[in-house]
Amino acid sequence: MLHAIDAFILHLATERGLSVNYQLLVRRVLETLAEWLKTRFQTEDPASVTTAHLSDFLLQRKKDGLAASSARVELIAMKIFFRWLAARGHRAGDPADPILPPRQEQHLPDTLNEQEVRQLLESVTADDPLSRRDRAILELFYAGGLRLSELTGARLESLSLEEGWIRVTGKGNKTRLAPVGQAARDAIAAYLAHARPLLVKPRSQSFLFLSRRGTRLTGSRVEQIVNERAAAAGIGKKIHPHQLRHSFATHLLNHGADLRVIQEMLGHADIATTQIYTHVDQARLTSVHKKFHPRA
Repeated sequence: MLHAIDAFILHLATERGLSVNYQLLVRRVLETLAEWLKTRFQTEDPASVTTAHLSDFLLQRKKDGLAASSARVELIAMKIFFRWLAARGHRAGDPADPILPPRQEQHLPDTLNEQEVRQLLESVTADDPLSRRDRAILELFYAGGLRLSELTGARLESLSLEEGWIRVTGKGNKTRLAPVGQAARDAIAAYLAHARPLLVKPRSQSFLFLSRRGTRLTGSRVEQIVNERAAAAGIGKKIHPHQLRHSFATHLLNHGADLRVIQEMLGHADIATTQIYTHVDQARLTSVHKKFHPRA
């Protein structure tokens, strides 16, 4: 088994050109499997491994606390390994092929309700440069559903306050136009007129949001800003910028926006990613049913 694993990792490196990190991950999975097979079934021959063996292995891994997402990764590693062995005539078929991947765990996004968002945004009222900047940051997060990296990477030349949009670069280096509502436009306009010029230094670039040193804001600093402003607003929990993105999508959906439109706004490649926002509370379900069902 270990000899076969060495040969397979060499194949991944030389013929498939896969990264060293991926090679290490696959090796770790397969060597864990090899040790388990040797201990549990006294076998070291990959040709003797059965579907039942692999199912038992994954079950044991689950009992050991392995998350479903990690179990999917381990199953994929086993599938490509045994498929490679079968293709080279070292065994008959892929014993991992009949095994279905575990269902992906669905964690509902943690959101702020509309009152909490309003409380957060309207709490930043000072007119000093950093307060104007922070208000603009918070308004843009909520108005456009931006990811943290999209906000820190936003540039002046990508913003159109007149038309109400900003061009951002998201995952996979894909660009999209994110909406900028009136409240956000007002906050950003005030920041650009009265705050950003005071933050600009000789070496400042065209990033929209600058630090007090005139440099691009880092993601960790923006996280601190959001948390500090949430604490000052009296919101009794830690807030991550992504919660404003989740809140953006959830509130749009609650007010009747089409899921496909929300998908476009968020920059999701797959509608299945956006569907997680379709969770609604029981009260709203009951309300909609009473309003629209003919015999409610």
